[in-house]
Amino acid sequence: MIVREVYVKNILSESKVFNYTVNPYIGCEHGCTYCYARFIRRFTGHREKWGEFVDVKINAVSLLQHEINRKKIGRVWISGVCDPYQPLEEKYKITRGCLEILLERKWPITIQTKSTLILRDVELLQNHENVEVILTITTANDGIRRIFEPKTPSIKERIKALDKLNSVGIKTYVMIAPLLPGAEGLIEEVKGKTNYIIIDKMNYHYADWVYRKYGLEYAMSWEFFKEMKIKIVSSLKKQGIPYEVLF
Repeated sequence: MIVREVYVKNILSESKVFNYTVNPYIGCEHGCTYCYARFIRRFTGHREKWGEFVDVKINAVSLLQHEINRKKIGRVWISGVCDPYQPLEEKYKITRGCLEILLERKWPITIQTKSTLILRDVELLQNHENVEVILTITTANDGIRRIFEPKTPSIKERIKALDKLNSVGIKTYVMIAPLLPGAEGLIEEVKGKTNYIIIDKMNYHYADWVYRKYGLEYAMSWEFFKEMKIKIVSSLKKQGIPYEVLF
């Protein structure tokens, strides 16, 4: 893993998903095999493989302190092309520093992560009505998780984190995307622990080699996604959990 401390010129960027996005890091230690964010290598000039480099934006907090004064208030997505709670965040606390500024100004925030490190900041996040957390969980099968996301926290650990966030009143979403084998078992696991579930299929081909290596080609097909959607939606309706399917 190559870690660099870098200075950047801006941190609060306009986004097509939410009003703004803040990415405290360039690159991600999780290195998930299917991650769409690997496209950034075309623009950053990194030669390392995805998951083998992280640039730490060490001036992000001070930069945000200035930039926020020049921007119209809007919802901030943390983050779009990295996990804001990847392991390096425990040391650098860039995400936490940015959150402190945004929360002080009462800006609405959406945090998206696979990491249980977010629990470090529960006391910071709770009691803020404009904060929501999206926890990405792509399967209920930890064996499948180890194939596609070997450097991420276990499914059990993520569900425990989800439960903790939900129990202290933080609005939580579960992002089941991309749909991986075993995802249908998640609904029973997360019921009562989340406010909303978002579902999407695999939209990129970065992990095609993984499917082939482990004999999972069937799970790349439209038939698989269609069948999974039917099963999961049926279960969601039975449990009365609000949801959105993106395909």
